[in-house]
Amino acid sequence: MQAIARIADKWTMCVLEVLAQNGVLRFTRIGELVGGISQRMLTKTLRQLEDDGFVTRTVYPEVPPRVEYQLTEPGSSLCAAFCSVWLWAEAHGSELRSIKASRRPSRTAKNGA
Repeated sequence: MQAIARIADKWTMCVLEVLAQNGVLRFTRIGELVGGISQRMLTKTLRQLEDDGFVTRTVYPEVPPRVEYQLTEPGSSLCAAFCSVWLWAEAHGSELRSIKASRRPSRTAKNGA
């Protein structure tokens, strides 16, 4: 369960999706494709993904240095697994919305909490 908690945040999922759809990318391009992510958060997210073995970082000895990121095999298989969940949610979205709409109000709503 700790593994899910580490990857189930908004930015991690967005970065994984961008890399899965586009292959090898540079830092700035990942940020552009994710949209709305700060450089600090993108750096933190990419470092965590690299530490966890989902992304590889390749530095080329050029001036200025060129750095590229890409998914590892575990990263690709993780994206495939989450893609299945997204497809399921998409297929059952209207069904889930109607279930939620038909629920009784929660106890906290009744108590005004």
